[in-house]
Amino acid sequence: MAEARVSEDQDQFSCPVCLDLLKDPVAIPCGHSFCMCREKFTPRPVLRRNYMLAEVLEKLKKTELQAASPVHCYAGPGDVECDSCTGRKHKAIKSCLVCLASFCETHIRPHYQCPAFKKHALVKASSRLQEKICSQHDKLTEIFCHTDQSLICYLCMMYEHKGHDSVSVAAERNKKQTELQEEQRKHQQRIQEKEKKVQELKQTVDTLKRSAQAAVEDSERIFTELIRSIEKKRCEVRELIRDQEKAELSRAEGLLDQLEQEIADLKRRETALEQLSHTEDHIHFLQSFLSLCVSSGTVDSYSIPFHQHPSFDGVKKSLSDLKERIETFCKEEFSKISPHAAAVQILPPEPKTREDFLKCNTHTHTHTHILLISV
Repeated sequence: MAEARVSEDQDQFSCPVCLDLLKDPVAIPCGHSFCMCREKFTPRPVLRRNYMLAEVLEKLKKTELQAASPVHCYAGPGDVECDSCTGRKHKAIKSCLVCLASFCETHIRPHYQCPAFKKHALVKASSRLQEKICSQHDKLTEIFCHTDQSLICYLCMMYEHKGHDSVSVAAERNKKQTELQEEQRKHQQRIQEKEKKVQELKQTVDTLKRSAQAAVEDSERIFTELIRSIEKKRCEVRELIRDQEKAELSRAEGLLDQLEQEIADLKRRETALEQLSHTEDHIHFLQSFLSLCVSSGTVDSYSIPFHQHPSFDGVKKSLSDLKERIETFCKEEFSKISPHAAAVQILPPEPKTREDFLKCNTHTHTHTHILLISV
């Protein structure tokens, strides 16, 4: 409780000159405390060490050190635990390949400070240290056997792998590092090639979209013009039929008028003849009969021929024939359009038969082989 109260009143232990926590505090006769200062004052005040305040400050420093120890320095899930810690383990920051143990920030200090640990190999804290130990001899596998392509310890090299082509792991690492760099170069080259392919494919897709849109717009325009042309011809045929109908109706109406006039004339003659048949004056009968029977010189309408069942069947048949010819023509022309549309491809079509699959597989294998040779 006292230490907590001291921590809360920390401002009371600050130097009014340097505004920092008091260091080597001294007090002047008036009772104020300051850090020991090397500056000379005239007149020089009498300075006495403030032992009580110095003790309180030491306790305050310890309290700050304990508070500064963060909770996250303890090992949590997934962290490597310090092998030297007792009780609750701290998080290890380094692993020693000689000690075959992992150490926290506190317990690793001897490896940096003591000459006996100077030659120990330190690596980033690892929980897989046991994988680096020979299961037969419990020694570090620091030798690589080329003959068996395996990691071994120096005892393995002296017994089980005696006479084998062996090198240190450092030497093998240097060799493999060169191979790794070559593999990295190959992978980078392949990545660049595939990225280039990606860009080319994206450009091709964009081109395909633009081309397809243009083709759709052109087809819409052409079909619209074709429909407009057919609509125009339909109107022309309709007008032609109506004009012919109008002309024939006009002629028929004229003939009807003529027939009705002739019927009226014949009825008048019939009436006159009926009256003449009852006259008793022979001279008048003969004179009137001759005048009534004399032809007027006009052509009778019944002598003009006409079709009793007129129709536009010929027009209908012609239009039906035109429809069939247009449909046949469109079918033939559309059969030419389909292959042109199918020829627009980004990727080769999927194989449908076994022969196509073998051809595709052979082509792919050859292409892959060429690609591997090229890289």
